[in-house]
Amino acid sequence: MTLALPEVSAGMQERVADALARVEALIEERIDHEDPFIAEANVHLLRAGGKRFRPMLTIVAAELGDGVNDEVVSAAAAVELTHLASLYHDDVMDEADLRRGTPTANTAYGNSTAILVGDLLFGHASALVADLGPEAVRIQAETFIRLCTGQIRDDRQAPEGSDASAWYMRVLQDKTGVLIATAARYGAMFSGCSDDVVETMRVYGERLGMAFQLADDLIDIESSEEELGKTPGTDLREGKRTLAVLHALASTSPEDARLQELLRSDLSGDAELAEALRLLRAHPALEQARAETRAVGEQAQAALADLPESEAKTALLALATSVTSRVS
Repeated sequence: MTLALPEVSAGMQERVADALARVEALIEERIDHEDPFIAEANVHLLRAGGKRFRPMLTIVAAELGDGVNDEVVSAAAAVELTHLASLYHDDVMDEADLRRGTPTANTAYGNSTAILVGDLLFGHASALVADLGPEAVRIQAETFIRLCTGQIRDDRQAPEGSDASAWYMRVLQDKTGVLIATAARYGAMFSGCSDDVVETMRVYGERLGMAFQLADDLIDIESSEEELGKTPGTDLREGKRTLAVLHALASTSPEDARLQELLRSDLSGDAELAEALRLLRAHPALEQARAETRAVGEQAQAALADLPESEAKTALLALATSVTSRVS
């Protein structure tokens, strides 16, 4: 699904589209390689499509300042390359077969190559950021640390005695929120915005990123394979406890015993996974998670309260609505 900006002018839509085309061209230029195999592996996921959500956010955030310039384009490309690199690694960790309806890099080239291509893309992102100055390098390094921290924690259950939902939300802050926060932050930074506006965009971006991931979690439960471009229930199969799962497990109703048994078991079998999805889709936990997703999206919008009215602010508010409306 493509996230749109329905409440802004045709002129802004055109500016964003033009800037995204510049970002895409820069990425392709940077990751091209004299070795045809490496060149092909580098663009494997890039050409599979995707929303380009993060670079779009960088571009829209730049509209709060002096608009898109070469530095904004480079920052947006670096953020998208960081995201793409993480997908190569994620697919290896998840043993995924499809990404965006296309065979994953680990399926096409093997795990070792997929990991190394991910590393190569991280290197290209770092090279772009290095040209943007020491502050950008520091932010990129901190972002990468938190990305890895979130991914490590995502592979573990919440510590015994802790609040599992709070643990999961912290995982999302690091795993997804931080890179989207950096995307928004860079757009404001490199378009000449004040420090206050840059910080506003950081806070907005982190909340928006969390809402984005929460929505994706719900889509993984609710959507068909045709809609997703990959097998639904991937998180369940991997034993990941997203918000809807955590709420279902917290239920004390005897009627939920079978669902809870399934959620605590090995769901590698297709029949068990299908049954768990069917029961979870009918459970109130799903609507509870939807409401929490909308609430986080509203927190992102609330972060923009002190910004003066502008078309860019309207676009950012609409973007948060677009993210959460995917599960309304």
